[in-house]
Amino acid sequence: MMAVPRSIIGRRLADNIVKMISGSAAGLGILALAWILFEVFAKGAAAINWTFLTAMPTPPFIEGGGLANAIAGTLLMTAIATLIAVPIGLLAGVYLAEFGHENRLAVSVRFLANALMGTPSIIIGLFIYTLIVVPTRTFSGYAGALALAILMLPVIARTSEDILKLVPNELRESALALGVPRWRTTVGIVFRAAKSGLLTGVLLAVARVSGETAPLLFTALNSRLWISSLAEPTANLTVTIYKYAMSPYPDWQQKAWGASLLITAGVLVTTIAARLIIQRGRGGSGR
Repeated sequence: MMAVPRSIIGRRLADNIVKMISGSAAGLGILALAWILFEVFAKGAAAINWTFLTAMPTPPFIEGGGLANAIAGTLLMTAIATLIAVPIGLLAGVYLAEFGHENRLAVSVRFLANALMGTPSIIIGLFIYTLIVVPTRTFSGYAGALALAILMLPVIARTSEDILKLVPNELRESALALGVPRWRTTVGIVFRAAKSGLLTGVLLAVARVSGETAPLLFTALNSRLWISSLAEPTANLTVTIYKYAMSPYPDWQQKAWGASLLITAGVLVTTIAARLIIQRGRGGSGR
């Protein structure tokens, strides 16, 4: 027996229902995001001023002051984490895309990177706590930076691999046919062709770790003092937000909103920059 085709009305009805459900889900997601951004900007803007950015924290019951040490600590730990994760992540991505392909080591590295990307950040913090904080008997900014670097590493590695695989093989074959060594082909040609995508991957990894709190609770902890050394507990914005938001002091709560606005704005700027780099790269490739 021949199958009876579904009526056009039934297919259109099913299509409209799916569109309505998916559109409603997207609308709810956008509404929730807009609500969060509105609350953060509305409550955090009042706390942002020059004193907030340059002054040290004040003790409880004393209003005023700022979060200069936490801002500096966050920037320093993120910078160190980036310096650690970017070279290792790029090298791993190059190996996976250019040399390893589907051999056993590449498959294992790819699997571990995927597993690490799905690992809760608090587990990474606990790992670094056991590995560094317990033996040294002190929290430190270096431990916090290492925890952030581990979180960045799989993102950079997998993004780099995917971006490098998008480079046409004709570029590699042309360079190799001219007698260019494989390493110079990778660095001088493949990297140039994929530079916008690689930079985008790095920016997305930085945005990924900039708002992490759990790993820093186990590693850097926090401090009310200015940073004299990263070998001791180091102030940072995320743990400060947690501490201030849970406090009963209205002034600290206001500063928590201000710190939240700083992190949110930083993530938004980084994400927008990544999108602009992607669009510029596509425009350049189109020319």
